[in-house]
Amino acid sequence: MKEGKVIRTTGSHYSVRTNDNQLFECRIKGNFRIKNIKSTNPIAVGDIVDFIPPTQTIEGLITNIHNRKNTLVRRSTNLSKRSQIIASNIDQAFLIATIAFPRTSSGFIDRFLVTTEAHQIPTIIVFNKIDIYNQEAQDFANEFKAIYENVGYRCIEVSAKRGDNIEMLREIMKDKTTLLSGHSGVGKSALINAIDNSLNLKTGIISSTHMKGKHTTTFAEMFPLSFGGDIIDTPGIKEFGMFDFQKEEVGLYYPEMKARLKNCQYYNCTHEHEPKCAIKNAVETGEISIERYTNYLNIMHGEELKIEKWEDK
Repeated sequence: MKEGKVIRTTGSHYSVRTNDNQLFECRIKGNFRIKNIKSTNPIAVGDIVDFIPPTQTIEGLITNIHNRKNTLVRRSTNLSKRSQIIASNIDQAFLIATIAFPRTSSGFIDRFLVTTEAHQIPTIIVFNKIDIYNQEAQDFANEFKAIYENVGYRCIEVSAKRGDNIEMLREIMKDKTTLLSGHSGVGKSALINAIDNSLNLKTGIISSTHMKGKHTTTFAEMFPLSFGGDIIDTPGIKEFGMFDFQKEEVGLYYPEMKARLKNCQYYNCTHEHEPKCAIKNAVETGEISIERYTNYLNIMHGEELKIEKWEDK
């Protein structure tokens, strides 16, 4: 029996890396699929597993999953009552965003941040493609960044093309497991190549008609970094469906709301129609962003993110 980390999943097959950097191709025991697992994938990239090594005639067999430190989960796009585990045992996440070509909406960002807050995964918002900014774009980017910096999120502006602030990302990532996520077309693969050019990942192009990215990654995969640590590249996500959230809990995952909840008149305040609500008061005085508050209401009511309303602007 050996122990290793799952670095790649493709359906029912898994690549497992041991501590001495041996790589084994494995499958799973059938009972993994019947253990009251709500996710479409019982094993995810980042899982620590026990497995029986393969022989010359059969694949290895994963027999056990170790307890997970955390997971990043979203609702399965095809099965609304099931979840998809994007990855597990993550030290930190980078949400890659762009203000144009394609534009990343605050609704998408907030859904991602609520999920990482719920699973206690520290997240940095990385704004890529600053090399294409003109003054108008820079002014918009500054305002957009301020929304998140004002509530405590670190935002870093980078250019995979020019190399701006790439060394800063390397220092943050060193000796940690970092997940990268974002829409297709925001330049995740190009950014990974800039961070560690030994990986040489395939990069995509942007559709000139709709300014949308074309998928180059079809499944999550973990890569070792030459300077220490691992990076998890994930498929470009068009929408981030929330899974297993009670609407009364959503405010707990907004840092600017959580700090004010005790000042609401009602302990179960939804911050929508109740009197003497500290959150609504903070929105009215500008202490809480109206954009973040609107996204909060949409998440609480289970409204889907209407991509078409913003991505072609």
